[in-house]
Amino acid sequence: MTQTYDADLSLFIGGSWKVGEGRDLFPVVDPARGETIAEVPLATPADLDEALAVADKAFVTWRNTAPEARAAVLKKAAALLRERSDAIARILTLEQGKPLVEARAEVVSSASFFDWCAEETTRIYGRVLVRPTGQRSLVIKQPVGPVAAFSPWNFPVYLMAKKLAPALAVGCSVIAKPPEETPGCTGMLIRALVDAGLPDGVVQLVHGVPDAVSRHLLASPVIRKISFTGSVPVGRHLLKLAADGLKRTTMELGGHAPVLVFDDCDLEKTLDMVVPQKFRNAGQVCVSPTRFYVQEGIYDRFLAGFAARTAHVKTGHGLDADTKMGPLANVRRPQAIAALVEDAAAKGARVLAGGKRGNEGFFFQPTLLADVPDDADIMGSEPFGPVAVAAPFNTLDDAIGKANRLPYGLAAFAFTENMRQANLLGDAIESGMVGINTFAISMADAPFGGVKDSGFGSEGGIEGLESYLVTKAIHTA
Repeated sequence: MTQTYDADLSLFIGGSWKVGEGRDLFPVVDPARGETIAEVPLATPADLDEALAVADKAFVTWRNTAPEARAAVLKKAAALLRERSDAIARILTLEQGKPLVEARAEVVSSASFFDWCAEETTRIYGRVLVRPTGQRSLVIKQPVGPVAAFSPWNFPVYLMAKKLAPALAVGCSVIAKPPEETPGCTGMLIRALVDAGLPDGVVQLVHGVPDAVSRHLLASPVIRKISFTGSVPVGRHLLKLAADGLKRTTMELGGHAPVLVFDDCDLEKTLDMVVPQKFRNAGQVCVSPTRFYVQEGIYDRFLAGFAARTAHVKTGHGLDADTKMGPLANVRRPQAIAALVEDAAAKGARVLAGGKRGNEGFFFQPTLLADVPDDADIMGSEPFGPVAVAAPFNTLDDAIGKANRLPYGLAAFAFTENMRQANLLGDAIESGMVGINTFAISMADAPFGGVKDSGFGSEGGIEGLESYLVTKAIHTA
């Protein structure tokens, strides 16, 4: 497949696409080749001021638009995303590196969020309270106001869709700030909304230096809510900025997902599930299974099976049909992963597969580390890369203690055929989401979010819609 990059990189403000025009430019790099393939214009302070003013004005119109009309736009956008999924996926792969089949799945999953939220536009219910005859007390839900949405580069289309779909469904306007590394595919997401009939000003697309953009937007009284997906340090920074304006926040701040593998599991089936999942998107997934705690009785067999399967994970350019794992997203990641692997090995871990950087681009081999001690850096710091770390456990209580030992609590997984044990694990594991014998934990109708340092609030499900609504009580006598 051709590797020509033909995305139209622009800002979108007030219904107009804006290009260079003297703005600073940011290089867009193909991570598989390490080469610059385009440049994206960065928003100026004047652009951000315009985006704020337009979003403020458009909110009044969009909130008063009939729910059925909002739903029609979202449904049309979902249909356009599916129609354009091949083109969007190709740009996504060139910008971010993931295999084309994963990129297509991301776009299609994004469409499902618009479809589901479209159906919910007419189901934003309130309630009537019991009062004496002739009196009424109503509780209603209303959109919170203009939203600033910040999304990362690992799932650039999907994670922005998870913010746009519910915000637009309930009547909010949005200023979308996607990552500069992946501007083409996120721009195509915005184009689908525009072509679906979204009124001018309801969504703005701005690129820029993250700290400068966030400070500018969050300093404005126009922004009433922030939705952010990213690292814990940046999340803390945004929370401090939000506190000055008492702005509502949803924070999904990543994790370090434990996987508890019990000796009563179907081991071969479990291995067939966990290995592809570990190396999906080169491990650059906030819910990626990473800390594998395996019961002592099957520990050696688990390691042997995992290592054998890892050896067959073919790396390469995401546009190549036989590629199973693409590169890491930027030049910083291979060096960071290498440092974690070297530290673990120096502290006694065994490298059973991979462990080395690639010769070109931003590649790192699919890697399995065994007998990793708790004091290894990789056991406490999210690797966000293609590295699985394994250690044995003995009892159920031992496994739960290991799963809960870190301040992260986004996702956790367990594999067991004992239903009583599964119920206990679901209750005891400190995590916003727990998958028992499955990795399917992110769906449009289900809440997605963490606890502890992994943040708070949910995206997806009715909980995700609620985060863009305020509650008002109206009493009439």
